[in-house]
Amino acid sequence: MYYFASDIHLGHGDADSARERERLFVQWLDEVSADAEEIYLLGDIFDFWYEWREVVPAGFVRVLGKLAELTDRGITIHFLTGNHDMWMRGYLERECGLKLYYKPTEFTVGRRHLLLAHGDNINVQDKPALAFMNAVFRSRVIRALFSWLVHPDLSMRFGKWWSGSSRKNHTSDARFDKAAAPLLKFAEEYPIDRQIDGVVFGHIHHAGFRTADNGREVWFLGEWTGTPVYGVMDDKDNFSLKPYGKK
Repeated sequence: MYYFASDIHLGHGDADSARERERLFVQWLDEVSADAEEIYLLGDIFDFWYEWREVVPAGFVRVLGKLAELTDRGITIHFLTGNHDMWMRGYLERECGLKLYYKPTEFTVGRRHLLLAHGDNINVQDKPALAFMNAVFRSRVIRALFSWLVHPDLSMRFGKWWSGSSRKNHTSDARFDKAAAPLLKFAEEYPIDRQIDGVVFGHIHHAGFRTADNGREVWFLGEWTGTPVYGVMDDKDNFSLKPYGKK
């Protein structure tokens, strides 16, 4: 079995709700590890994550410990960074055994060939403000200056404030198709000779399924700040979205 999740946003909200979401995510990881061949995390697992050379954010020890435990047991965990946790420098690879990816990536999952991506920074050419912000946040120069000139405590305060303001722009039920449109266009325009038969996205905080004009299946994983949803591919290569409740 292959499992998929995104937009957990660990650390979001008040202390009690943040701890409960962390507990629930750890519980999910523990449960799916019973039959998981691989686990795919498609970004924004953390509400804000930034790594310095010798410093990482405080907290998340239960999740980090569980991730390390699962990889130690031989379960492969792939982590595709999102717009809230793009600033990684290899800590999760070294300490937790994860495989990190910083852009849309093709995977052979079971007998299917899938393209996986968080979904941010895709087809934003008609949104100059967003394109500029993405370029600034991904700039190595800006990142180096941020690391050298800003104390980690102030950096984390800024990051948590930015994460909160960014989240307010996510889609509602009525705007799902509008939010999904640029991602569907990406799925349709991705080179047909790549033999991709399915695409999986996170980012828009809405779980759903669409078929692109070229016949490619497209899944949106949803999020965990409301009703948690995850994806699973069974041993017959059927992909489905499932809610995950408290236990």
